[in-house]
Amino acid sequence: MEIPEQLHCLFSGSVDERNGSYVIEVPEQELRLGDLVAGETYRVAVLPSPTTSETNKSDADPQPQQTSQTPPVEEGEQRTVEIEDIGDQGDGITRVERGFVVIVPDTKQSERVTIEITDVRENVAFAEVVERVSYYE
Repeated sequence: MEIPEQLHCLFSGSVDERNGSYVIEVPEQELRLGDLVAGETYRVAVLPSPTTSETNKSDADPQPQQTSQTPPVEEGEQRTVEIEDIGDQGDGITRVERGFVVIVPDTKQSERVTIEITDVRENVAFAEVVERVSYYE
């Protein structure tokens, strides 16, 4: 599946029925980080979660599909990013492809830094500052 560059956020959620309508709740962090604005209209794509049979496909499948859950970063990778927000624990937060969150300790909001990814998990990565970058570079 191809993911467009205009993608603002990506998260997993469930569809709930409320008063004859179906509702997908958007996590508060998506609004808090400024990717979405309450009251605005957005296009939403709904994709099924993989079933147990899909996740246990045989190796004979000629075209295995990469899931959207695959993190877009790898340990040891370096990137220059801007710290978008400060988390509850005081660590810097930035986002890379598909809105994937990277937590960077010892940074300030709006600071530009070159980071090295030190730990990658399913829905978040952690990084250390390699260099603080001037906005003029």
